[in-house]
Amino acid sequence: MKKIVSFFGEPSPVFDELNRRAESYAAEKGFAYRWVPQKPFDQAQVIQCLQESDMGLIDVEPYGEEIFRAIDGKCPLLVRFGVGYDKVDLAAATRHGIAVARTTGANASGVAEMALTLILACRRELRPNRFRCIETGRWDKYIASETVGGTVGILGFGAIGRLLAKLLLGLGCTVIAYDPFPNQALAQEMGVRLVDLDELFTTSDAISVHVPYNPDTHHMVNAARLAQMKPTAVIVNTARGNIIDEDALYDALKARQIRGAGLDVYAVEPLPAESKLLELDNLILSPHFSSQTVESLWNTYKMAIDITVDFYAGNPSPHILNPEYKTRRV
Repeated sequence: MKKIVSFFGEPSPVFDELNRRAESYAAEKGFAYRWVPQKPFDQAQVIQCLQESDMGLIDVEPYGEEIFRAIDGKCPLLVRFGVGYDKVDLAAATRHGIAVARTTGANASGVAEMALTLILACRRELRPNRFRCIETGRWDKYIASETVGGTVGILGFGAIGRLLAKLLLGLGCTVIAYDPFPNQALAQEMGVRLVDLDELFTTSDAISVHVPYNPDTHHMVNAARLAQMKPTAVIVNTARGNIIDEDALYDALKARQIRGAGLDVYAVEPLPAESKLLELDNLILSPHFSSQTVESLWNTYKMAIDITVDFYAGNPSPHILNPEYKTRRV
């Protein structure tokens, strides 16, 4: 029986139950499943476990040449628990004939719901009003704005962006989107208008970031882009921290250049205690947990196992990031 080892999650009642479900589901598919939590990450233990397994379910830690060299010829498949893979050296994996996949879309509902939550909270100025009223005891009448009926711009129209669009359309919003690889037919079918970056930033009442992080999207949201936004607009990020220039965002929020922002991701995680972002009363912060719902987590475990089943059945998979792994070796 082929073996799956999972490094994702930490011991808790929720993860204990999720991994019991994963073990049972894997067994139904003919695979043995083992959970080896990595808190903190132990590279030597990870290598040893992968050398004894046929698939590794990995988290956000770096996977590079040293790991891939050690498991060459032993574990031919790693599946990233989630979407981002910026810490995985795909070139090194390919050199050693190791396929790397990701569970695209499995956590889309959780992330989209969190993005909507942040948009609503920022538009209604929940954090500023806590400081203005609750903590001072002065319950003055502060006027905020509704999201219903407004224009929301989605930066990145992939699985999460599309699901967020459906939620927003249900609220009667006008939804516009930018994507570097636009699917015009799909957008039109959904009732979403694809626009360029200038229009997205100048016309949106709220912007939600959903592009992947790579060299092209590093600080994609910079001072110039923030300066294009309406003074009543808000921006939220549930993708990757370095897509937004945090210094530029701090300056824009400090100067009240825009109404507010919501961040679930940061350039450095955990967010340092000395971060100047903590000074701001018009910024909502959450600890990179937008995908941490029972439903999204289970969808991700299930998809990872399904990817493994397809891999060993020889079925083509759109989830593999480096299909050239089959032909390029050291």
